[in-house]
Amino acid sequence: MKTKQNGIVTRINGPIVHARNLAGVEMYEVVYVGSLELVGEVVRIENDRCVIQVYEDPTGVKPGEAVVPTGGPLSLTLGPGLIGNIYDGLQRSLTEIHNTGRAFIDRGLKVHSLPADKTWPFKPLVAKGARVSSGTIIGSVQETPLIEHRIMIPPNVEGEIVDIVGRGEYDIEKVIAHVQTDAGTVEIKMYQKWPVRKPRPYKVRRRSDKPLVTGQRIIDTFFPIAKGGCAAIPGGFGTGKTMTQHALAKWCDAQIIIYVGCGERGNEMTEVLVDFPKLKDPRSGRSLMERTTLVANTSNMPVAAREVSIYTGITIAEYFRDMGYDVALMADSTSRWAEALRELSARLEEMPVEEGFPAHLPSNLAGFYERGGLVETLNGREGSISIVGSVSPPGGDFSEPVTQHTKRFIRCFWALDTTLANARHYPAIHWLTSYSEYIDDVSEWWRERDPEWLAMRNTAMEIMQREDKLQQIVKLVGPDVLPDSQKLILLLADIIKVAFLQQNAFDATDMWCSPEKQTMILKCIIMLWERGGEVVSRGAPLREVRNMACVQELMRAKNTIASDDGKALTALYDRIDEELRKIEESYL
Repeated sequence: MKTKQNGIVTRINGPIVHARNLAGVEMYEVVYVGSLELVGEVVRIENDRCVIQVYEDPTGVKPGEAVVPTGGPLSLTLGPGLIGNIYDGLQRSLTEIHNTGRAFIDRGLKVHSLPADKTWPFKPLVAKGARVSSGTIIGSVQETPLIEHRIMIPPNVEGEIVDIVGRGEYDIEKVIAHVQTDAGTVEIKMYQKWPVRKPRPYKVRRRSDKPLVTGQRIIDTFFPIAKGGCAAIPGGFGTGKTMTQHALAKWCDAQIIIYVGCGERGNEMTEVLVDFPKLKDPRSGRSLMERTTLVANTSNMPVAAREVSIYTGITIAEYFRDMGYDVALMADSTSRWAEALRELSARLEEMPVEEGFPAHLPSNLAGFYERGGLVETLNGREGSISIVGSVSPPGGDFSEPVTQHTKRFIRCFWALDTTLANARHYPAIHWLTSYSEYIDDVSEWWRERDPEWLAMRNTAMEIMQREDKLQQIVKLVGPDVLPDSQKLILLLADIIKVAFLQQNAFDATDMWCSPEKQTMILKCIIMLWERGGEVVSRGAPLREVRNMACVQELMRAKNTIASDDGKALTALYDRIDEELRKIEESYL
């Protein structure tokens, strides 16, 4: 083993520190810089000279100050206490810092990532003499009423349980078991360490055929994402990226939510921190924070910590995936993460490429999204990480590098439109510029609920595409010159926009829509389209269809009919059928 020795700061360029005499250090090794012991990471090595990116404000650090290597990479502490906690990019608990009375994070501050003085109710699940290997679940802790924290054997450990504690209350530093391996005896505690930049291992990656149900109609029906899938939400300022991610975090059917605020404004993260503890989980009625971990790295925090916060979030997500949970990771926003990469790259004097971004931007994006997916874990369970990353292209220009490179590595693209947002149409996801490559993967799941789901979805999309072409004619000559068959397209498109695509996040009934309600509303719209087209083709004026009382009922159904009220939805369908039948009888 190489002998490590303290180094000396020779040059400082913002968050980039140059040092010498650091013989024996390794790439991505954590070091402490200066008298305040600021946390840094080695990013370049040339003989005994190193380049370090510092994760804290280096103001006041001078050449000649000490650089102390720690001997290991930047790692997270993973164990009971993650759920409900709020961290910065370095996994310092903001909850614990707040409890000490501090309004800001002092430079060089060291706090516990997990509660050190709290005991947890441990329940052993294996006995002495059992053979265990990487990922084997040896016990459990009921971390919150919603989440059972499964204590796993760390990766690369395999052997026989020599002893294990009985059921009881223990803190995280308690040695709960010893494993006899070929290399010796290994102590097992309720937590484990893992480097943030290294993906956690799994057995095999699988193809996902189940959707991540979000309760948002335009997503679930028009542009679904599979569990373990990756999606991007690009949009200009004010189009609702953060609000859309909030809605997904609140209502999607993942068991664990990891929300990463990467470079967001402080008031937006404050809204998250204030709102989330008040939110109720729709399935259990309990606080949403009982299955959520937040990573907050606002725009006024050091830029290097912003760069690592994404890896902090995905590592925590992988840890819960390894337990067999479905995890949803919200990254808001990857553009500000890319901007951090650009700034650090400039400080490192690397050659810039498109718009000043580093040449390794595509590989960094690929490495991040690659860590999502549906996998068979080392313990044989099935777990998934679904990644939803927002992108903030300047001026809403989707041709900029971050958006274009992101599209290479995701299969679901929810493009937010400024015109829709200005018209107060939310979610402002545009139905013509968005796409999902998961439709074929999840269509069987939807067909089990309604065999005609895919046909209805495609019909609705066709109506919206035909309406877009007609709007170009309408702008030139007006709608009055169109025949009733084309006016029907405009009418149905308006109904789809109002009754289906728009969704009010502040309406108690409309904020979440079940798959059953989605398919039933869509079924009503498609019947109105098909049967209405028939009566118009037989000579009935379009006003007969437009003036049906059930049309207004259909437009209001999202607000007036609860998601679990199947009888009311069926009754609406029957009323539409009855009123159409009367018109048909009049024009036979």
